Amino acid sequence: MGTGPLRDRTVVVTGAARGIGEALAHELARRGAKVALLGHEKKALEAVAAALPTATLVREVDVTDLAALDAAAHDVRTRLAPPSAVIANAGVAQGGPFLASDPDDWRRVIDVNVVGSAHTARAFLPDLLATSGYYLQVASLAAIGAAPLLSAYCASKAGVEALAHTLQAETAHRGVAVGVAYLNWVDTGMVRELDRHGLLHGLRTSMPPPARGVSDPDTVAARLVRAVERRRTAVYAPAWLRLVQPLRAALPPVVLRVARHRLARLEAAAPRRSSGPLGPGGRVDRLADGRRGS
Repeated sequence: MGTGPLRDRTVVVTGAARGIGEALAHELARRGAKVALLGHEKKALEAVAAALPTATLVREVDVTDLAALDAAAHDVRTRLAPPSAVIANAGVAQGGPFLASDPDDWRRVIDVNVVGSAHTARAFLPDLLATSGYYLQVASLAAIGAAPLLSAYCASKAGVEALAHTLQAETAHRGVAVGVAYLNWVDTGMVRELDRHGLLHGLRTSMPPPARGVSDPDTVAARLVRAVERRRTAVYAPAWLRLVQPLRAALPPVVLRVARHRLARLEAAAPRRSSGPLGPGGRVDRLADGRRGS
């Protein structure tokens, strides 16, 4: 285990049962942190925790449930220690044409990604104020440049970016640092299932290189954890995404021009339908939310 700034510090990760959250838990523990794993699927969270070499705490919680998050924050505080860092990673997605999307699925993406992030901040910021800690909000390239067929996801990631920037300004004078993580496609169950939907696969593969590329979760997690150690206000994975940031004002007309030419061909080759919740995590979230079917 590492001897760096995270050794023996408590770090909270939401959405820790799989994907990027699971990779973050392993990277944090490798650097000596005590990790609190929050999310759906208690058994999956316990399996992640069992593989970590440091102290852990598992709490099955829906990030849209503020009371449950408050209870989890109390448990983290009393059983591990007040957290020095919180990574708001929990998120879901659905794709397809906006008019084909199910309104409940669309709203759930907003609820989990935006409201869930706000609830996470509300529950844990008091501890971060006490520890002069760090809050990392996982966003996306979608916050910099919105894409067709991912309306809820793009809206949610733009929303959490704005939330994080607001928290930065509100808490800096009180010793808390807030960062935004901008991610491109990552090899998770969500993205693998996205690629099985014709329209969405066509969207990703029609992007110019390197934007169509898919990153390894462990590589992304290592980059994010280094940002936690250094209390970065922004982190980009892969690193080239940083170059897109100054160009964001030019992206909407570029996306519009490309979509005009390519969407017609994509729609001719694949049905105009919604993907529903993407990936195993999305389906588990739907069941946990008490909505219809899997």
